[in-house]
Amino acid sequence: MHRPTRRHLTVATALVAATTAAVAVTTAAGASTSKEQVRRAIQDGKAKNVILLIGDGMGDSEITLARDYTVGANGRLNMDKFPLTGAYTTYAVHADGTPDYVTDSAASGTGWATGVKTVNGRISKTPGTDKPVKTLLELARKSGYATGDVTTAELTDATPAVLASHATDRSCQGPADMAKCPTDTIAAGGPGSIAEQEVNHKVDVLFGGGKQRFDQTVTDGRYKGLTVTEQARRLGYQVVTDNASMKAAKSGKPVLGLFAPGNVPTEWTGKAAAVGGTAPQRCVTSNANRPAGTPSLADSATKAIQLLEAKQQAKHSKQGFFLQIEGASIDKQDHAADPCGQIGETAAFDKAVKVARAYAAKHPDTLVVTTADHGHTSQIVPLEATPPGLSSTLVTDEGQQLKVNYSTNTPGLSQEHTGTEVRIAAQGPWAYRVLGVTNQTDLFTTVREAMRLR
Repeated sequence: MHRPTRRHLTVATALVAATTAAVAVTTAAGASTSKEQVRRAIQDGKAKNVILLIGDGMGDSEITLARDYTVGANGRLNMDKFPLTGAYTTYAVHADGTPDYVTDSAASGTGWATGVKTVNGRISKTPGTDKPVKTLLELARKSGYATGDVTTAELTDATPAVLASHATDRSCQGPADMAKCPTDTIAAGGPGSIAEQEVNHKVDVLFGGGKQRFDQTVTDGRYKGLTVTEQARRLGYQVVTDNASMKAAKSGKPVLGLFAPGNVPTEWTGKAAAVGGTAPQRCVTSNANRPAGTPSLADSATKAIQLLEAKQQAKHSKQGFFLQIEGASIDKQDHAADPCGQIGETAAFDKAVKVARAYAAKHPDTLVVTTADHGHTSQIVPLEATPPGLSSTLVTDEGQQLKVNYSTNTPGLSQEHTGTEVRIAAQGPWAYRVLGVTNQTDLFTTVREAMRLR
């Protein structure tokens, strides 16, 4: 069922000639992609491992802004160095299946996690009938793969939640947050809150923020009276709270990392955009409100890969692992019209991309995909422009000025997602499936077929 068809192989073979010349060019920054990388990217073999990297809200504007600021207009980020690149559409649907042209993270995440489009706000459930749909992580666990979910948001936020929970509304994050999910409560025979479901799924690695959700008390069922964190310990989880304890965690038991009460604090700070603009500023590449023991996304990714690989080696398993890594606050700082916070989170995400690609270089049977869930508001505009909304002028690492504009909502309100298609890039087995313009739900099929999931 999952073997490549003759059509797939014919298309894949043709892609060698069509893409090699384009991707095997050495840029001014010295980055190049070899023909061998291209061949691996269109091979028809099984992917032993899959690493899916999601830059939340990381549209082309957000990528370009981070590139211009950190490595220069002619430089290249790690995410720019994949051998194959395409784009995918991101729309959600209404309950009747008609398009809702601007998605949120819950509906978009459900798209790649399940292959089914849903309504905004819903977590891995159908749009009209509100029924749960099997996710990539659930299918991977069933097939014997180790699984991991890493984020800089709360672990119960939409993007990490779509893999290991099913909820009528994304707000139902902890046992005390179930107002919009009455049929999902344990008392009603449902699976409980997102936090409860994530630990019940026995995901091998859960790293992120959201300690406040896991500190809530379970109200019904087997674990009534315990906090979700205590429930996790009963289920065998090691609970870690900072970089030192994360690095000390041993394989053999699942690991729950709770690195902040809410979202993990941003890496960088600076002045937010303002009406009429800001004076030219350099970003502050440290954040006084980020505790010293907070692991970087790259450190979390590195440890997650080590734990997942060690688990499978100990089992002598022929299967590898499925790991999702999210840079969440690119989106959150875009909403806040904070260009320095946004750029810093994109740069931190790009370091996690480097970790994934370095692993894949040693394990070429690993499919690595990087993409976004939806576009966002930031735009690079001419210095002489006078945008009607919020704007800021930055001084880049090249010593040049750059103006960024946020005008998708009235100043003072949260800036909005956009309905644009976004980049998707990949390397490894089945990576050729990202070429062209595809649908967000096609990513589910690509990963499922690459891993031979049933």
